[in-house]
Amino acid sequence: MTERQAPATPAIELVDATKRYADTIALDDVSLRIDPGEFFCLLGPSGCGKTTTLNLIGGFVPLTSGELRIEGRRVNELPPHKRNVNTVFQNYALFPHLSVAENIAFGLRKSRLGGDEIRRRVGEYLDLVGLAGQMRRFPSQLSGGQQQRVALARALAKRPAVLLLDEPLGALDLKLRKQMQVELSRIHRQVGTTFVFVTHDHGEALSMAPRIAVMNGGRVAQVGSPREIYYRPRDRFVADFIGETNFLEGVVAPDGNGAGRAFRLASGSWVEAPPDAAEGPGTLLVRPECIGLGEGIPPGSAGMTGRVVDVAFLGDHTRVTVGTGSGEVVALRPHSDRSRASALDALLDEEVSIWWNPADSTVIASKA
Repeated sequence: MTERQAPATPAIELVDATKRYADTIALDDVSLRIDPGEFFCLLGPSGCGKTTTLNLIGGFVPLTSGELRIEGRRVNELPPHKRNVNTVFQNYALFPHLSVAENIAFGLRKSRLGGDEIRRRVGEYLDLVGLAGQMRRFPSQLSGGQQQRVALARALAKRPAVLLLDEPLGALDLKLRKQMQVELSRIHRQVGTTFVFVTHDHGEALSMAPRIAVMNGGRVAQVGSPREIYYRPRDRFVADFIGETNFLEGVVAPDGNGAGRAFRLASGSWVEAPPDAAEGPGTLLVRPECIGLGEGIPPGSAGMTGRVVDVAFLGDHTRVTVGTGSGEVVALRPHSDRSRASALDALLDEEVSIWWNPADSTVIASKA
């Protein structure tokens, strides 16, 4: 019989953490555990508490109540420079009068490292971020993406246990942001440092972080993998914030023959309910890419009929909006050739059937 391993000490642990500013509660009784080496994302809209959480971990603001531990050590009263943590800010905060190499070396000199070690680390981390040939240049001579890499190299060169990233890609254009998402993921895999990444962009979070905390109103609404929070959101806020979804109001009830449950829509029609749906009033959620459309509903599928009220060509897919007795339903249909896109265009004002696999939907129970 093999001996069970003890769980690793968390890199970061927040226990009942609360932060108040006068009468405003910025963070409300939040508990989180982030494991060593994780790429963990704090996701949510402006004012949800994600940046406050990051600032508490970094030591830039004090907790009102609760406890913060880093590598198992209580750090509530420790100033930022005594925590084994470093931060990459959205504006990069590079010194404009220092070269790239000098920017990276600055914090290392403050740590009283020897000259040879400083030079070795500057070279090592410039190689890591792909800027080995840029060490003599100044920040004003670099692109936004290059400045972001310098800031990342500077933060990692001190070899912190935890790297905090406060919307570090927010100032970049869309194409460069996507490139840097790939780069950040690569760098994380290479160095193995715990990354805590803050963003309001759900696409960024889903593509980069194996585990995400969705925040709302100073609380954690849900923690889970990208697939969990996308396909099995815990509440309507999470479902609505994490991409587009269809919301259908109704009631889950026995299907009448004892074989399962069905969902009665507001229009009075019935569709098959998800396998794990609890009985009672609720909202059925189904993502647009899970919706099929055409003539007739395939056996084993849930669905209804309606009229196409809008067709929007979006490049690699088409967004089709169908008006039904239970409200509008959006379907996203991919297409690999022009003829498929043209066929979808021809559906405007047509009567169609829409359907989905019940297992691809979920029901959020209505609050009492």
